[in-house]
Amino acid sequence: MREEPRSGCAINAAVEVLGDPWTLIVLRDVIFGGRRHFRDLLTRNDEGIASNILASRLRKLVEGGLLSRDDATRGQKATYTLTEAGIQTLPVMVALGAWGLRHRPTTPELAVRARLLAEGSPHLVNELMDELRELHLGVTRENPKSPTASERLQQAYEAAIAAGDGRPSAR
Repeated sequence: MREEPRSGCAINAAVEVLGDPWTLIVLRDVIFGGRRHFRDLLTRNDEGIASNILASRLRKLVEGGLLSRDDATRGQKATYTLTEAGIQTLPVMVALGAWGLRHRPTTPELAVRARLLAEGSPHLVNELMDELRELHLGVTRENPKSPTASERLQQAYEAAIAAGDGRPSAR
């Protein structure tokens, strides 16, 4: 990966790191799926990523400073960790999800989290970013005893499945 973007354009600089679909899917699976090992990212990916593509994208994300990779010893699994730059892609992912909800066909059960993040309070996105900082960077959340944002998103997903319509039940 190039150290410097091809131009000084901020959109170009971001696209050079995030500009292919597999990179965003790998980030999605780390951010929302909690997948941190190559095997999990490969086998639990709904889109069917090939192992060579996954290896390439993980390398690109590490080189781009969005993920770090620990030095696993022989026989151990390498763990991928979000960096602060990787965590700060969450609002971009939320915006992409909102666009997808409005303009592309989605399934109710897979769209419920995107809907909650896009239509819900901006505090939910901030809370999820704080949760990711705690999980990946060791920074304690402000209120560690409160339910996490991902727990609330999971509850909404389960409610949507139970309701059969993809919309969380009112509480």
